[in-house]
Formats: sequence, structure tokens, C-alpha cells
Amino acid sequence: MNEFSPSTDAAVHRVTRRRMGVLTFVVFMTGLMTLIMADFIWGMPMRGWNGVQLLLFAVLSALISFGAGQAIFGFIARRGGGDLCRLTRSLPPEEEPDIPLAPTAIVMPIFNEDVARVFAGLRAIYRSVERTGQIAQFDFYVLSDSTDPNKLIAEEIAWAESRRELDATGRFFYRKLRTGTNKKAGNIADFCRRWGRRYRYMVVLDADSLMAGDLLVRLVRLMERNPGTGIIQTAPSLVRAETLYARVMQFATRLYGPVFLAGLNYWQQGEGNYWGHNAIIRVAPFMEHCALPKLPGREPIGGRILSHDFVEAALLRRAGWAVWMLAEAEGSFEEGPPTLIDAAKRDRRWCQGNLQHGLLLLARGLPTISRIHFLLGIMSYAASLFWLTLLLLGSLILVGFGRTGLTWVPKPGFAATLGVNPAVQSGVLVGMTLLLLFGPKLLAVIDLIIQRGGTARFGGFGKVLAGVFLESLFSALQAPILMLLHAKFVVLTVLGRGVGWATQRRDGEGRVNWSELFRVHAGHTAFGLGWAAILAFGAPRTLLWMLPVLAGMILAIPFSLLTSRTELGRWTRARGLFCTPEELILPVELAEVEKEIGEKTDISTHQNEDDGLIRTVLDPYTNALHLCLLHERSGQTDEIRRYFEENRERLLHSGPGALPAREKSALLADAESIDWLHRELWRRRPQNLAAEWQAALQQNKKRLISA
Repeated sequence: MNEFSPSTDAAVHRVTRRRMGVLTFVVFMTGLMTLIMADFIWGMPMRGWNGVQLLLFAVLSALISFGAGQAIFGFIARRGGGDLCRLTRSLPPEEEPDIPLAPTAIVMPIFNEDVARVFAGLRAIYRSVERTGQIAQFDFYVLSDSTDPNKLIAEEIAWAESRRELDATGRFFYRKLRTGTNKKAGNIADFCRRWGRRYRYMVVLDADSLMAGDLLVRLVRLMERNPGTGIIQTAPSLVRAETLYARVMQFATRLYGPVFLAGLNYWQQGEGNYWGHNAIIRVAPFMEHCALPKLPGREPIGGRILSHDFVEAALLRRAGWAVWMLAEAEGSFEEGPPTLIDAAKRDRRWCQGNLQHGLLLLARGLPTISRIHFLLGIMSYAASLFWLTLLLLGSLILVGFGRTGLTWVPKPGFAATLGVNPAVQSGVLVGMTLLLLFGPKLLAVIDLIIQRGGTARFGGFGKVLAGVFLESLFSALQAPILMLLHAKFVVLTVLGRGVGWATQRRDGEGRVNWSELFRVHAGHTAFGLGWAAILAFGAPRTLLWMLPVLAGMILAIPFSLLTSRTELGRWTRARGLFCTPEELILPVELAEVEKEIGEKTDISTHQNEDDGLIRTVLDPYTNALHLCLLHERSGQTDEIRRYFEENRERLLHSGPGALPAREKSALLADAESIDWLHRELWRRRPQNLAAEWQAALQQNKKRLISA
């Protein structure tokens, strides 16, 4: 343990002082706003509903005050030489070369992903580590639980080609799970059981992750220097955005992120969180302490834990291991959703996972800070339901005033005795709310201006200001849509409507069609129009105040459509809008990914659903490769043997279309069947085979002749 361990007396005192500072700001701002609100509604009728309104307002004020306070303290921490209590200070640059590395695994779980992108990223990471001269300490694992046969075969071929191109035999591995259990968490658990004891550390990646070799080497050395640390989480920058939606989000996270991340590290210190990817983990304590419990009850609230990363960080903290955020490190990248609808699909899964954490809030032995992480995760989605309820309740009360003719404030509050009328009072509340919401963006811009050459990294001062203005308009239109979406997700989850695990679209291309737009957003438009009509009829003065909220709902369809367009994204890039440092000066690793994706195509795309099976049975190379990756099954019963024999014969005689998908997947997973099918296909006369096989053989013959 060293001075950065959260268990030392000095660290405890430091962290307590910092958290009390943040808490004081939150309590002061929340208390002040709540008192103004309480005085504002003091003399109104319907006191029971006003009490609900005041409670919701207090909770939401606390949340936005916390976000603003985090940005303020982050801004302060970045001044001078930066936060003196950040993990990187434990490893001075002059001492880095003296710290030897330990065996480290780079693991990437994948599920029906874009194969070309996955392996282009892995090859770029491998070459980047190779350039550091430390490749001997790193092994790479692709952990697949893909169910699409075309994706599966494409993964195997891409892995074999990558291993050959990189000359990485014995260092680049591919593992296909026979049965996917517990998705990504299950994939990582399987890796730990089979190979975890070979490595001191593992770096967990997502399918769209990219990390520089220098950063990976530094992460290992930071772990070596801080033996009490269990996880170091990097802060990935969004890259490769093509659509307007993705480019705005990429710009916003890159510009505002440093201030918020510094604030996050300011109060978390060694009790941070884990985001599930782009992080280094100490394998031994992870294996010992991070077996995920099964929650009581049935899904979606009970059952298997969906958002495993928060829980794993909490379990490590309970065991005494530190979890640090490496906020200032560069060289960690990921890709964001290309459209609002894709972001909503991801949020639907995250919402269910975060709400599950409600069952863990009172779990025995967890540190208080871990419970706070759980609570903040829950509130990140529940807050939308609270905002919607607060706004609806306020609208109904105002409509009630308008319809009944009641006096606005029959009993004057304290502000009235000072000569402040209700309109001014409400304006003060709105102003304070906007200051807390948009003030952090202003601080981020000031922080950028203070840095030498900071605005130049984003295209110049004028481009930064234009980007911030347009991004703020974008956020104002998007916020009401997300409020409705997240509120719906919370209600559906609580009512028992779970969500399946779907492959995230990461290709950057916005392919939102009209049917999808209407299915997702028609309700938002109707809701906004209905709300506006009620206000126009019952409380016309309030309609003007509510227009910023209602506009986003009413314009949901055109907003979602326009922001999903790659043409608009490229148009903004051509004019220098929403540029990020990684766009203006492309990192080497990112340039290699772009180059490889441009040269290589994903053979799993634009195929017939049976092309992977046909290629495996027909092509000798693909067949041999697939067989090498299968496990021999011993002890098959006569019934199972007959099952495979009958399906093999049907496949050759009647073609792939004669078999259901389940039977075809079973054949692909059976080594004896794949070997038998390959030999029989080339042994039999073409006229004794189905038309699909005859066509495949003829096409293969033409390919060989042309070659």
C-alpha cells in the first residue's frame, strides 16, 4: 500500500474533506432552491399535491446540483499542476522504464459484431504494443459467444489471418463458447476459469474499443506501482463518428468530459467505479471476489445481473481493493451509437441493469461509496420519470387554476413580503436551474481557453463557440425525448417487461427507416401535441414557459431522422464543426483501423443466412480451421448419433433450406458432422446433391480457374 491507497489515514482524511466540500455545495444549492420553491407554493391550494411537487423538486435539484458541483470542483482541480492526488502521480515519468511488466491478457468479448472492425482494432492494438517493445508480456484473446453462423465463420477466418499477418502464434487466441451464459460477464468468467491464473492483469475491451500501446504499458506499470489497486478505469474518447448525432455526442463528451472526469476523480479517489471496458483489472482478486450473485426474484429486476461492472467494482472495494479512474490519460477510445434510436436501445438495457442495483443498496458489507454509485446509477434513469411527473403535476395544477379562476397565490409567502412577485420568483428558480445545467459547459469552455493551444485542438475558438451553441440547442431538443424514453423504460422494467441482449450497431451509418421512426417517436409527438393543446386551452400563459420542453417532443421524428444522417455529419465535418482532437490529428492506431477497414470487407455481411455453413462444408481451408476450433464430443447416445446422421443426410440431399436454424447450428458445432459433410460433399456425384450444393461447387470451380 502507498499514499494512494484509500485505507491510509492521510487518504481517509483527504477524501473525507473533499467529499464534504462537494456535499456542502449540493446541500446549499438544494436547500436554497427548495426553500424558494416551498415559499413559492406556500399559499396554493391542493397542499397534498404541492408536497409531492416539492419533494420531486428537491430530489431533482440535488441531482443537478451534484452534477454542477462535480464540474466546479473538477475545474478547480485542473488548475495549476492539476489534482495532486491523481493516480498518475504515483509513477513519475523518469521512473517508468525501471518498472518491469507482468503477464497481461487483452480480452475482447464479442457477440455477432462487425468482424472486420473487431479484428482491425485488435491488429492495431497489437502493432501499437509491439512498437513499445513490450509485446512479449501481452497475450490477446477474442472471446466469442456469437450465434450467427456467418459471423462465427468470419470470426474464425479473421482470427487465423490476423495471427498469420502479425506472426502472433502463441500470443493471439480465439475462443468460441459452446453455450453463451450470462453474456459478457459469463464470457469473462469463462476466460478467468480457463486462463486467468496465467496472468496478473487483464485489460477488458468492448468490440469497438481501441487502446494505444503506450497507455497499455503504462497501465500495467501503474498497477505494479500500486499493489493495493484492483481496477484502473480509463476514460475512453468517442471516435469514428459519421452521423450528425454521433458527431455532436463525440464533440460534447470530448469537450466537457475533462472537467467532469476531474471532478469525478476529485471525490471518488480510490473508490471509483468500473465501466465494463477499457480498464485494467488485477486478475487474482477479481477471480476471488467478483463471482456475481443471482438476485432474488425473476427478471427483469431479479435473476442474472445485467450491469455487472458496477457490482464487480463494489465487490472489489468490499474486499479492500482500490478502484481508480485515470481521468487524464489519452490513448483510450470507443465508438458511440450512430443514432438517437440506437442510443435508446442501449439505454433500455442499461436502465434495467441499473434498476436491478436497487436490490443491492442494502447488501451487507458493501462500502457506502459503492451504495452511492448504485443509487446514482438508478437515479440517472429514474430522474426522467421524476422530471416528467413534476412537469405534468405542475401543468395540471396550473390548468386547475386557469379553469377554476382561483387566485394564483391566495396566501403570500415570505418573498411577497419583500416585494418579490411570483413571476420573479419562478424566474429565479428557472434561472438557477439553467445555471446548474449549462454552467458546467461554460466552465469546460473556460478550461479549454486557459490551456495553451486548447481551442486549436478543436478547430479554433470560433468553431468551439459555434459547436457549443449548436450542441446546446441539440441537447435542448433531445432532453425531452430522452425524458419520455427513460421514463417509459423505468415503468416497463418495474412492471416486469425485461429486455433481451441485442447486438449494438456500431458502424457509424445511420439507417433509420420511417417505420422505425414512427414506432419509436410517434407517441412522443402525440404526447407533446396533446400536452400543448391542454395548456393552450387551460393555461395559455404557461404554454410559453413549456415550449422548450414541448418542442423536443413535437419535433421528435424530424430531429431523430435528421441527426441520423451521415450526409449532415460529413457536412459539419467539412466546415470544421464538432471537430475533436482525434479527428484533426488522427492517432496512429485509429489511422490503422480506418485504413484496414477501407481495404478489408466483412465477409459475414450481405450474405445469405446459409453462406457460412456452405463455406465451412465446401472449402477445405475453412473446414479444417473450423474443425481445429471444435471440441470432440465423446459418449454420444445412439439417439443423438441418429439425430446428427439424419440431419447430415438431409442437409446434403435437400439443401440447407430443409433444416431449421437450430439443427444447422448443431451441425456446425459437431466436429464429426462437419468432417463427414466435407468428405461426402466432395465424394458424391453432383446430381446426388441439392441444387444449392451444385451451385456452390460450380462457383468454387470458377473461382479456382480464375485464380
